[in-house]
Amino acid sequence: MQATLEQLTAIAIFANLKSIELARLQPCTEVRHYQPGETVMGEGDRLPAKLYALSEGVLQIAKTATTGKETILRTLSAGNFFAAPALLGNGIAPATVTAKSNCWVLTLERAPLLEAIQHHPDIALQMMQVLNQRIQQLHETVHGLVSERAIVRLAQFIQRSALQFGTIPSASGQQLKAKLPYYQIARSIGITYEECVRLFKSIGAIVTYQRGKLTILDEEALGAVASGIEVLLDSQKGS
Repeated sequence: MQATLEQLTAIAIFANLKSIELARLQPCTEVRHYQPGETVMGEGDRLPAKLYALSEGVLQIAKTATTGKETILRTLSAGNFFAAPALLGNGIAPATVTAKSNCWVLTLERAPLLEAIQHHPDIALQMMQVLNQRIQQLHETVHGLVSERAIVRLAQFIQRSALQFGTIPSASGQQLKAKLPYYQIARSIGITYEECVRLFKSIGAIVTYQRGKLTILDEEALGAVASGIEVLLDSQKGS
């Protein structure tokens, strides 16, 4: 199915294009629906030379080590592109992409994208900025896995998730809009499910967790933990 103008506009790098310019791209687009749990692409798949972008929904991007352990690299929200090797690399999917909700994935053929970039170089600049942010985040993740304590990685993950998905005020604090199950958090910061449960219990005075919903009770204390500053946690009180 061909993308609508609204679906094209939903992609951040195209947000500033005029309707007539978007209309030129339409014949070279395709939109496909994925149900929750469905695989969009598998690690190692050969990818056609296209731009892949998420028009609606949430995607999970994960990589599996030779040991079989899966690590969640990031959760992608609507408006973002992914699978950069299809355009800029060897055309092989570097990770597995799975739909976490009902998703609409938009693809655009390479040639019309390059033509659009010729007229609007800022598209390429935006793409470079996104890729640079991802490289920095990956570097921080790798560094954190090597040198940071699990509690610090957890606090940093919560902060990033709050920025990515946004929060809404609740009676006790700021609740993340997205639901994040224990297994997803654990795989994102390189710990076991059981350790993830234990860590959330230890920071119960700072962040609460109930059925996938995180509520930040004390943003200042969370920031302190994320910075590696020692904070008196629930598990330390009374000791």
